[in-house]
Amino acid sequence: MRGAPRLLSALAALAVSVIAGAGESRAELQGHGGFVKGLAVSPDGTMAATASFDYSVMLWDIADQRALHRLEGHEAGVNAVAFLPDGKRLVSVSDDGTLRLWDTASGAPLHRFSGHRGKVAAVAVSPDGRLAATAGWDRSLRLWDLDGKSPAATIETKGGNVNAVAFSPDGRQLLTGNYDSHLRLWRVADTALELDLASHDFGITSLAFLPGGKRAVTVSVDKTLRLWDLEQGVELASLPGHEKPIFGVAVSADGRFAASGGADNTVLLWNLETRTFARALFGHRGPVWALAFTPDGRRLLSAGSDEVVRVWDLATGAEIGSDGSRRVAAGPAVPEIEGAERGAALFRRCAVCHSLTADGVKRAGPTLYGVFGRRAGTLGGYDYSDALKNSDVVWNETTIDALFAQGPHIYTPGSKMPLQRMPRDDDRGELIAYLKRATSPER
Repeated sequence: MRGAPRLLSALAALAVSVIAGAGESRAELQGHGGFVKGLAVSPDGTMAATASFDYSVMLWDIADQRALHRLEGHEAGVNAVAFLPDGKRLVSVSDDGTLRLWDTASGAPLHRFSGHRGKVAAVAVSPDGRLAATAGWDRSLRLWDLDGKSPAATIETKGGNVNAVAFSPDGRQLLTGNYDSHLRLWRVADTALELDLASHDFGITSLAFLPGGKRAVTVSVDKTLRLWDLEQGVELASLPGHEKPIFGVAVSADGRFAASGGADNTVLLWNLETRTFARALFGHRGPVWALAFTPDGRRLLSAGSDEVVRVWDLATGAEIGSDGSRRVAAGPAVPEIEGAERGAALFRRCAVCHSLTADGVKRAGPTLYGVFGRRAGTLGGYDYSDALKNSDVVWNETTIDALFAQGPHIYTPGSKMPLQRMPRDDDRGELIAYLKRATSPER
């Protein structure tokens, strides 16, 4: 079966030429013939690099959404990519156990590093571009001298497979996430372990430092994104919202936002300053594996099992086409109620945080089942903010209308509800009518 991904890669390359020749606008970067597992944006924001199950790495022009180079040489699926600080070189890691260095201008291979005994799941490059760190399923973390093209250090982590790795912004530390759910902080100079935290209920799948290096975010199979204070070694927030395991996370350059994606085919945007859900992005037709912000923070790229990369306008939540067009995809399915099509469509914005049934899955917010007539902050099994626990608001047509007319930041200040207003009276009326029927215990 080793030849199958190569055949897919060749067919995908042919598809790219056909699509490009058709002159039609695309709303995603198409070209891979397998899952897209890794994604990176160049430091200047002009290029994206993708890693795929089809054994290849691809370089893209983000503005034009066109393929620049297909980089081939790995002998198994490629899992992750990272640009060097000058953007002129790129590294990739693979199931074949190797780290490879590439020239981005020509797409030519520059060096092959070997040493891992099995799959390499993740890679990071130091801020000065001298070192690469690789996370292996042989339970090791390895450092490589990119200039000298030689091994620099090996750390046996003893925590099961290493799934994720990141350099601190100053390059002095490495953060790793393991199968055993531990978050570990290592000193680069002598590979000493500085911090070891049992962080999630299940294995960590991805992580990222915030600017300054004192905080980090992690995501896990346990469906949560968590924010950490690395100086104190404490968890600052746990943010549920995904319905299935999370595979990827990225942090914006200013540290204000994180994006996560996973097996529920959804990308969620989080405000790290308020520690609340900010926006959901729908469109992927399979699990989302990797994400990357552009340096200016205006766009987000996401990639996954549907073999494409999508480019999102974060101001609007729309997917950006190659001609600058915007497309907003439908959200998750919601219960159908006769005569309530408009209300159901409006509720899709809320469905990421709230279910409508008594046994609804745990999301970022509580279920709305039986919400009419219930005092805010009183449903069992949900960790409400003090603002709602101490509120005297009773949810009914009037109070829900006021919530969306004014916005949660005004009507329920201090709560965890994301900033979301609905200024049109008729829209609020349709939504409330739908909710009243959809959440009724008598339905």
